[in-house]
Amino acid sequence: MTKTALVIMAAGIGSRYGGGIKQMDPLGPNGEIMMDYSIYDALEAGFNKVVFIIRRDLDHDFRELIGDRVSRKTEVAYAWQEIDDLPEGFSVPEGRTKPWGTGQALLAAKDVISEPFVVINADDYYGKEGFRRLHDLLVAEAEKKSDKLQISMAAFVLGNTLSDNGGVTRGILTVDDEQRLVGINETKNIVRTENGAGVITESGTEELPLDNLVSMNMWGLYPEFLAKLEAEFPKFLSELGDEKEKKEFLLPTIIDKLLKNGEAEVRVMRTDDVWFGMTYKEDRDAVKGEIRKLIEQGVYPTPLFE
Repeated sequence: MTKTALVIMAAGIGSRYGGGIKQMDPLGPNGEIMMDYSIYDALEAGFNKVVFIIRRDLDHDFRELIGDRVSRKTEVAYAWQEIDDLPEGFSVPEGRTKPWGTGQALLAAKDVISEPFVVINADDYYGKEGFRRLHDLLVAEAEKKSDKLQISMAAFVLGNTLSDNGGVTRGILTVDDEQRLVGINETKNIVRTENGAGVITESGTEELPLDNLVSMNMWGLYPEFLAKLEAEFPKFLSELGDEKEKKEFLLPTIIDKLLKNGEAEVRVMRTDDVWFGMTYKEDRDAVKGEIRKLIEQGVYPTPLFE
């Protein structure tokens, strides 16, 4: 059996959510949190290890709430994303209060990942299809020889990923006829409109097709990617300029750069599952309702884990 890991990025503060710790918000009928459903789907798909990337100040509560329970089902490892976890020669700029983004989060886990893995956000619901397709591809191509980094991703339909409570950021994908990624355009302030979806700009709202494929930060990767990530982080820190307080080292941006440099090849695996997540505090009741529907449809048992 090939060892495969689910890596969950759970260190975000959740400022748009109102400062609360949304990753720990109970949503299911027995107190299940969003991560529970992703872990359930990943284990069902064949993953056999879970890596949690968290904040050190949440360590005790996190283990008590979910980590210890999951460790009874599968292997569990932890990594901690800290703002001052920087390469030699770099320090935290004055005024910087937040960690460095999803790229740094994954880099924090480099010492506990030695197998093919999928990385996801803690506060998103992805559905089952993405986990199945990415797991099967990671296993099938684990021994593939290539001079490029082999990356895969679950691509969601834009219309299945919008919030009723405000704008969202999505990576709009350009894909070729062979389902290879051509590029990612990180797009902010995407909202529902009367005609479907649009981007709010200074000059108005630009309409977007609802059937655009988008990234929801669900990537299939091999351990070699971590070495490339480690090499790219000092370059990023050296080029902060005037954005030293807020600029983030983001996985979609890094992968897009590797793609354009010819260093990576990205396979796009479309999923028609409906995403939902906790971008805003107002999303909570809707998410609870969606989970209740899935339980009623028999998609999940209750309680989720016996």
